[in-house]
Amino acid sequence: MNVIERLNQELSYNAWANREALRSLLTARTAPERALAVMAHIIGAEWLWLRRLGQPSPLMEVWPTLPMTQCEGQLRELSRTWQAWLDGLSPESLGEPIRYTNSKGEEWSNTVADMLTHVVLHSSYHRGQVASLLGRAGEAAAYSDYIECVRRGYLRSGWPA
Repeated sequence: MNVIERLNQELSYNAWANREALRSLLTARTAPERALAVMAHIIGAEWLWLRRLGQPSPLMEVWPTLPMTQCEGQLRELSRTWQAWLDGLSPESLGEPIRYTNSKGEEWSNTVADMLTHVVLHSSYHRGQVASLLGRAGEAAAYSDYIECVRRGYLRSGWPA
């Protein structure tokens, strides 16, 4: 497997896991407000990273207020946008530095590869928060571990639709 295929697999998993986390919020009897805010943050942050990578994306705050009913559509659009962006990625561009300003107003430069790794790990971190908040509220959290995605064959079918 080459590096682009691997990144495609990791971001495809990320899209699946985000949908699983949202599904657990949608099926909860009472979804904790903070868990909904964290889910919206995952969406806002992914759009922000796509913009930093030069992909046209909706202008959205990094901590947006999104109704749960809009989250599913946003996750679908993110999935399509990441997939299309990755289709144009070359192995050579992975080491390219990208300059950007973070949400604190600080100037930074990171490689494309590091930014993509961050997106997957950032979303994973926050999905863990969603799961923890659901568990504390007595609700069932999604089992969104990478190995579950692989075991169940979700990656063989490609990007979630």
